[in-house]
Amino acid sequence: MRAIVCTTYGSPDVLQFKEVDQPEPKDDEVRIKLHAAIVTPSDCAFRKADPFIIRLMYGLRKPKHTILGVEFAGEIDAVGKSVTSFRAGDRVSGISPTTFGAYAEYICVPEAGTLAAFPAHASYEEAVGLCDGGLTALIFLRDTARLQRGQKILINGASGSVGAYAVQLAKYFGAEVTGVCSSNNAALVKSLGADGVIDYTREDFTKSGRTYDVIFDAVGKGSFSQYRGSLSPHGIYLTTVPSLGIMLQMLWTSKFSNQKAKFTASGLQQKKGNLAFLAELFETGQMKAVVDRRFPLEQMAEAHRYVETGRKKGNVVITFGG
Repeated sequence: MRAIVCTTYGSPDVLQFKEVDQPEPKDDEVRIKLHAAIVTPSDCAFRKADPFIIRLMYGLRKPKHTILGVEFAGEIDAVGKSVTSFRAGDRVSGISPTTFGAYAEYICVPEAGTLAAFPAHASYEEAVGLCDGGLTALIFLRDTARLQRGQKILINGASGSVGAYAVQLAKYFGAEVTGVCSSNNAALVKSLGADGVIDYTREDFTKSGRTYDVIFDAVGKGSFSQYRGSLSPHGIYLTTVPSLGIMLQMLWTSKFSNQKAKFTASGLQQKKGNLAFLAELFETGQMKAVVDRRFPLEQMAEAHRYVETGRKKGNVVITFGG
């Protein structure tokens, strides 16, 4: 099968387009022929091992898993002998946050993993988009911040893959939403439901005097200390980027401050029910997928370069021809 192989950390040039052996499902696994995958900032971070903590988790000198990619959508083509909830022909989407593998034509994942049939009216590209930003935003807003109706939330990076879905989910939960993005993306963020939009190229929201119950730094560009003046007295700062700094801030604020700094490894906390929840929102028109660009598998390096510009809107999708 065709795959993108990464045997060393580095620039997008380390991504190699190769033919590799097709995987065989274990007794408790299904094999999926992929139709769509995603390139995220996290994928870029795993590729270059930045921040350094990635090396401690996924390989000190080189990647432990040579085929990257977490989110996927496709059709099951084989099942292990103990699998009972799926069968060949099922259209599914899901994530593989611990072993990766979505940068290939086929992937094997456990039946019990974060895997589910996707919305009946969704395309493969839309389904994989929900798996990317939708799943991440759901964990941060619903489970970590416990966002409530009537609260005020500011989403930094509101036009990105996580931010675009965070805006929609925050509105679903009944919050007052302010999105931060460039003027070029303001119309998109408003169309997703934001009550207000701040153009970061013209205004620094930390100097406006306005405060928020939750600040969700969906692009990890700031820090708790930088944004805490814009938090309400019991406000929560969330970031999607792990670092030593945020870990220390989490520890300090958990003991000495009413304002809290929080990070969570959202991919490791997912479950099938989250996919079902997002599928229902999609089917009822309360959430839409936001796809920016599409790249064929063999142009993975170009897709990574585009994501690293920081200018993408929503999802960057990888397609599998044939």
